[in-house]
Amino acid sequence: VQLVESGGGLVQPGGSLRLSCAASGNIFTLTAMGWYRQASGKQRELVAGITRSGTTNYADSVKGRFTISRDNTKKTVFLQMNSLKPEDIAVYYCGAARSMVLIINGMAKYWGQGTQVTVSS
Repeated sequence: VQLVESGGGLVQPGGSLRLSCAASGNIFTLTAMGWYRQASGKQRELVAGITRSGTTNYADSVKGRFTISRDNTKKTVFLQMNSLKPEDIAVYYCGAARSMVLIINGMAKYWGQGTQVTVSS
């Protein structure tokens, strides 16, 4: 299984970005996917998770601003990020696991390589 993120970049405060994570390989047993981020000098944290059926979970810091979604036919999960703030600066990773519990606890079985998000004027 391989996860490949894309869509990161530089955006001004208040701007938007849409991250994508494309999965390849046999992932039919991996029912949950999540987006995580790691800022410089900080631990990696869960941003949002989503089950195969669409149940979502968000970190309090992004509720109302970020939206996670997935296209099971394309094996892709998305993170729409609106109203971006400087504190959102981080490398964003996607992860895949058998359950949302594992996603919430940061115990994804597979990880992408990460994509940098920078918020600056």
